[in-house]
Amino acid sequence: MFGDKMQIIVAMTVYMAVVIGIGLYYARRASESSSNYLIGGRSLGPWVTAMGAEASDMSGWLLMGLPGVAYWVGLSDAIWTAIGLFIGTYLNWLLVAKRLRGYSALAGDSITIPDFFSNRFKEKKKIIMTIAALFILIFFAVYASSCFVTVGRLFSTLFGIKYHYMMVLGAVFVVFYTFIGGFLAESASDFMQGVVMVISLTVVLVFGIKYSEVSRL
Repeated sequence: MFGDKMQIIVAMTVYMAVVIGIGLYYARRASESSSNYLIGGRSLGPWVTAMGAEASDMSGWLLMGLPGVAYWVGLSDAIWTAIGLFIGTYLNWLLVAKRLRGYSALAGDSITIPDFFSNRFKEKKKIIMTIAALFILIFFAVYASSCFVTVGRLFSTLFGIKYHYMMVLGAVFVVFYTFIGGFLAESASDFMQGVVMVISLTVVLVFGIKYSEVSRL
């Protein structure tokens, strides 16, 4: 048991060191301009953009939330949840992402979504910008909080430490490497996490199928 925990600690230490290293690597480039810091200078390729966005969006949900839904309410609900999210994500990339990428550059080289809406409709009183910013603040605060709760629950289960402490520690870690490296560091680390997620889910699927076959014998 102690050996298993040590392996987890070593793996997580290496992972955190790599992520902080990514933040330090991009720190100088991110500090060159607000565009570099906030949107990576519009220089990210499609693989980093896609993998980074989906890893950031779905990591806690895919690895803990969806299995929890399947366990709690049944496989059918989890499957329909996954199908709905897949369709919504695909349509978002197909219909919105490319146009937003092009139009945001034309609309005063907008960096944020509220900034884009404000420039797009050439408003003077910034009403649309304020409403859009409030929407993002409220709903992403809830989403980010759920991700931190996931981190806290996971490490509380692994190490037996009160989950509130682990949640705060996870939040501090994320804020730290994002602060020093900006969007570039966040995207690069999320790309790495996306690759790890794909490999992990594939391994779990293969071993799950093999285990089920062995248990039938």
